[in-house]
Amino acid sequence: MIIIPVKEGENIDRALKRFKRKFEKTGAMRALRDGQRYVKPSVKHREEKLKAIYIQKLRQAEQG
Repeated sequence: MIIIPVKEGENIDRALKRFKRKFEKTGAMRALRDGQRYVKPSVKHREEKLKAIYIQKLRQAEQG
């Protein structure tokens, strides 16, 4: 459970923004979305591999 202490006289929008930031850091929404569909381990591994190749190409292009 996320607890956000609201200080005396603090704007509610600021407290809401802190809550949203803290909630995003927990990764709860991402985990919920990932759980909505099943991805085979082989497909997941392939996607990770392709992402790593893409990132590596970007870094090489940046350096060279």
